[in-house]
Amino acid sequence: MTWYALLVAAVAVERVAELVVARRNERWSRARRAIVAGDGHYPAMVALHVGLLVGCPLEVWLGGRPFVPALAWPMLAVLVGAQALRWWCIGTLGPRWNTRVIVVPGLPLVARGPYRLLRHPNYVAVVAEGLALPLVHTAWVTAAAFTVLNAAVLTVRVRCENQALTAAEAPVPA
Repeated sequence: MTWYALLVAAVAVERVAELVVARRNERWSRARRAIVAGDGHYPAMVALHVGLLVGCPLEVWLGGRPFVPALAWPMLAVLVGAQALRWWCIGTLGPRWNTRVIVVPGLPLVARGPYRLLRHPNYVAVVAEGLALPLVHTAWVTAAAFTVLNAAVLTVRVRCENQALTAAEAPVPA
């Protein structure tokens, strides 16, 4: 169980690193007259992700979940792949990446890196991580709850982001 708690803690540290990058990128975007959208769903998204990080070790501890190597190792590989995809997204978007919906008017959509394949590849990483992290140690209730709640949040989030991106692509008045 200790190693699993350390794994979840490492993911939490990764989240803090994301927030540091997001703050820096937010300053960059606001300096370029950014449009901020979706603040209404952001607290729910944060609470959901905190719930994932708390729920994983809590379910393992309280539920006495076993370590099942045949499930754990593939899920660990999915988790590592999700982190790699997430940081590929962050690197590809550069200062335009954020945990919030913040877009700079007039900039074209990014169509390189993972964005040449998918419109929202970061959310693929989120979905994969939400399943894999709990299942590394058979926390299936956390995996199921996160997946269902995340589907609801992502439905709102993707709609909001698509609207903001469409509005930002419009020509900027001089």
